[in-house]
Amino acid sequence: MKSLSIIIPAYNEERTLLKILDAVFAVELTNGITKEVIVVNDCSTDKTQAIIDNYILLYPNYNIVSHQHEVNQGKGAAIHRGIKSATGDYTVIQDADLEYDPEEFNDLIRPILKDNADVVYGSRFMGSKPHRILFFWHTIGNKFLTMLSNLFSNLNLTDMETCYKMIRTSTLQSLNLTEKRFGFEPEVTAKLSRIKRIKFYEVGISYYGRTYEDGKKIGWKDGIRAIYCILKYGLLRWR
Repeated sequence: MKSLSIIIPAYNEERTLLKILDAVFAVELTNGITKEVIVVNDCSTDKTQAIIDNYILLYPNYNIVSHQHEVNQGKGAAIHRGIKSATGDYTVIQDADLEYDPEEFNDLIRPILKDNADVVYGSRFMGSKPHRILFFWHTIGNKFLTMLSNLFSNLNLTDMETCYKMIRTSTLQSLNLTEKRFGFEPEVTAKLSRIKRIKFYEVGISYYGRTYEDGKKIGWKDGIRAIYCILKYGLLRWR
């Protein structure tokens, strides 16, 4: 029986973590695929860890793995920790907020199950599913970063910065990933694109974006770092 590892990096997500865990476990995956949920608490200062511990006690039959960083290292570092401990056949990243809907895991996994894809990105910029209307310049920034990434990777993605990336676990674990913060997205894209004969797909997903008042953490400095990472890992392609 196939299994899916769901990595949830969490930093000060006490308001939404319980809801996202409930949503993840409520999903019935196609073809009888089982779930392994890996929650990595990146040294939160709120009740995030208490919520994780209580959830494990409340649902002892759920397959939940919990990791806790002693110091805050960044989202990328939390994802690295999850990747190392993943045992599923496939891995997907799920933010601890409510911006992405776990019901769409099945949309992401279908191209892989059909052996059409090794990597599937969930695009917020294609398809007809609902999208919350938020910041104009964030959209422009995301599209610019995707275009720049495509220039070096020779892919034609519409949403490189998406959280939803579903990848065969063996492929993901073969990568040497180093970016500890939001540079994870361009780094993993660049390094995946260099694997010979790898098959990329995109599917349209819904997006329920957060404002900064809601707890959104990414800012303009992360955009600058993303540009640096695109150039750094993109130029390596031609070395």
